[in-house]
Amino acid sequence: MAITYELLHVCKQSGARLGRIHTPHGVIDTPVFMPVGTQATVKAMSPDELHAIGAPIILSNTYHLYLRPGHDLIAEAGGLHRFMNWSGSILTDSGGFQVFSLEGLRRLTDDGAEFQSHLDGSYHFFTPEKSMEVQNALGSDIMMAFDVCSPYPSSYEDVKEAGRRTHAWALRCQKAHSRSGEQALFGIVQGGMFADLRRWSAQTLVDMDFPGYGIGGLSVGEPKPVMYQMLEEIMPILPSTKPRYLMGVGTPDCLIEGAIRGVDMFDCVLPTRTARTGTLLTSKGRLVVRNAAYARDFGPVDPDCDCYCCRNFSRAYLRHLFKSEEILAARLATWHNLRFLVHLMEQIREAIAQDRLLDFKDEFFTNYGYSAENPQMTY
Repeated sequence: MAITYELLHVCKQSGARLGRIHTPHGVIDTPVFMPVGTQATVKAMSPDELHAIGAPIILSNTYHLYLRPGHDLIAEAGGLHRFMNWSGSILTDSGGFQVFSLEGLRRLTDDGAEFQSHLDGSYHFFTPEKSMEVQNALGSDIMMAFDVCSPYPSSYEDVKEAGRRTHAWALRCQKAHSRSGEQALFGIVQGGMFADLRRWSAQTLVDMDFPGYGIGGLSVGEPKPVMYQMLEEIMPILPSTKPRYLMGVGTPDCLIEGAIRGVDMFDCVLPTRTARTGTLLTSKGRLVVRNAAYARDFGPVDPDCDCYCCRNFSRAYLRHLFKSEEILAARLATWHNLRFLVHLMEQIREAIAQDRLLDFKDEFFTNYGYSAENPQMTY
């Protein structure tokens, strides 16, 4: 098998899992947050800087790389690892979510998805087989099956139809996957916000025996308690011997709550996207460094953070960079936000090992100022 999962410990207090994923490009301690490098780069960060913050794996985007520069060119360069000079592990999504997001520019059939490029309006047809062809050419360590993500809200009938299509496409992906000894293919659980459809999708994919499972179609606008309920419905079904990946989720509260419910892997564009607008994650809550209150604040962004930005620069300096529209502003803010989430996962793993993750959650939420009545970790 291309990857293996090693379950090290289950938190007696919360049921969270401490584990390791062994891939062709290294070992990943879990639970883990994966920075998103949509177009073969994590915006504003070099590969050396990603290693410095402790990121063992990043995510890249099949849809975007297919359109530009093209998977054939990346294969000619020696694969995505060589093309972007990244020695760690890489997960590629299938392109399904991007096609889903192109409302008005795509049409779904049982065969696949026809869509228009957001770059030039040209027409393309993606099938499960095409997604496998592209991801095999990219050479990622972990690939995702081509799926159908239902918007929120959707009717029961529409979600069930999307699930049926997702399951049929998952089988086609397995048959088309040509490098199973080098790349692991994960199935994706769908089912919208309907508990029975979630359980049905999870069991159907488990019966297909994938080496790992993505959990898709969440964090698409539903209330967070609903997302947590859907996780609780499927976790007893997903094998304890394989990794579980909650797709597109990355706020601090969701990372903690997801880990408590047995999630091993997370990704999200939140830390990089909000960094570029001057919104920073800190142990005391969100900090909008552009605000005038920080013009003469010569302390670090977060005194509890060990990142390059916090060790060397002040809030006043970072505000000056943003107000001056200097490129370094985005770089330093991105460095900080990514390190904040990577460090949060380190703290989560430590708390799991010590059987105290629920205590850690309470401490973190209190310091962050988060409560159900004040959900400031929602962006």
